[in-house]
Parts: sequence; structure tokens; C-alpha cells
Amino acid sequence: MRIARALIEGTPRVVVARGTDVRLAPGTITDALSAIAATAAGEADAWPTITDEAGLQLLAPVAQPGKMIAVGLNYADHTSETGFTQPERPLTFAKYTSSIVGPTADIVVPAQVTSQVDYEAELTLLIGRRCGGYTPATLDDVAGYTVANDVSARDVQFADVQWSRGKSFDTFTPLGPWLVTPDEFGDAHGHRISTTVNGELLQDDDTGAMIFDIPALLAFISDGVTLEPGDLILTGTPAGAGAFRQPARYLQDGDVVACGVEGIGELRNRVVFRARAAA
Repeated sequence: MRIARALIEGTPRVVVARGTDVRLAPGTITDALSAIAATAAGEADAWPTITDEAGLQLLAPVAQPGKMIAVGLNYADHTSETGFTQPERPLTFAKYTSSIVGPTADIVVPAQVTSQVDYEAELTLLIGRRCGGYTPATLDDVAGYTVANDVSARDVQFADVQWSRGKSFDTFTPLGPWLVTPDEFGDAHGHRISTTVNGELLQDDDTGAMIFDIPALLAFISDGVTLEPGDLILTGTPAGAGAFRQPARYLQDGDVVACGVEGIGELRNRVVFRARAAA
């Protein structure tokens, strides 16, 4: 099953797709987890059909997660290109949830802060139930998978030493286009993950190439930390990021970045540099 949020007559609504059958959830269903529960209960059969899936104006499938946890250096080739030593345990950091935008929204770069903006395609997990703390989270706690672009201001990231601020400017986490449930997505390892910029293929790998697979990430991240329904986990990016190419390939004003994961779909976002207005 696929779940999305779409702008319908000016209002965000939840959409559910089972194969080619696409249904509009009632206004009382406001998030993906509620839609999954309602569909499991058979309620979706009575929802109205959407005939023009391609015409939907999709929003981020998860709007306000409680936590957004990202993993760095989780593909061996990417770690190698950065010059960092391969981590012995997952390297995690937080992204601000206010950075989330939809799969076709502009990435708006604060030009007064950064000029070295990079792309990172990432398979992303949605937590479906309260888990972790003293009992490690498992794949059974994952409600769905989506795609994120972990947009990164490299000059800010490396000047700050810690990574959160440089990866959390407004619009720096495009998300979507759909959330896909585990029964449809299948084994999360073995899906192509890629990025193009203006049509040029710059990242191209397989989610099976993760250093720490998803069960290992869930166990590590949830050890002593309670994960709540709706939390998001970004699982890392493969090689080909712009900062580590020779020469470096940073995003420019007007670029179109497309990040995709096989079985989910593709984000397609235009880059807009915008400086702060003078006082």
C-alpha cells in the first residue's frame, strides 16, 4: 500500500493507493498511520476513488514527526570519498523537523549563510508504534518507507563541527513522494537509490550496500531512546555527493535535483538561492 498527502481544493488530505486503486481518505484521517489503521479495518473500501493520480499535488507524506534522526557515513563508498574512517558504530545526528517540504517544493537556500549546498538521497523509515527504550526496536516497528533528500550546507556543516544546523535550514529535507508499507516495499535492502542533477546521474547505488543495515540501525538508535509513532529515520546516502567529487559539484540556483528509491518514487525539487532582505 502507498500513502501520500495531497493538496485537495486547498486543503491537505490523505490519499491511499492499493495497486491502481487510489482513494481519498475522509478529513478525519489526517496522517499516514491513521490511514494504515483505517485501511486494515476495511474502511478504505468506502472512500471515494481518485481517477487522476498523476494530477495530485503531493505534499510531504509525514508533516510533523516528533523526531527526525539521520545516519551519516552509512555506505562504504561514500565514507571512502569523504576521507573519513569507516565508523565502528552508526553515526547519528538530528535534523530539525521544520526543514521538511514536499516532493516537488523548492529547496530555498539562505544565500547569506551558505554557498556550498549538496544533495544526499536517503531511504527513510517511518516508525509505526512506540518502541525502543529498554527493548530494541525491530523491523516490526517500521510502518513504511519513503525518500528524503538530506540537503546539506557543507560550509556550515564543517565549520560548525556538529552537523545538525547545516542540514536543517528551512526546506532542506524534501520528503516523499509516497510512503510505502513494508508488505509492498519488501526487503528494504536491494533497492536502487539514485540522484540526478539537471538530468545527470550523480548518485547510483543499492540500499543493500549500507554498512549498518536497518535492523542494526533500529537497535542502535533505540537503545535507551524511545521512538514514537511518526518518528523518521534517514538511513544514509551513497557515494557521489557533490562536495566530494573532483571538482566539487555544489547545487546552483535553478538546478533541479531528483532523488529516488526503487519501489517508492522520486523527489524532484528546484533549487532557489534567496538572500535575506536588507534591514
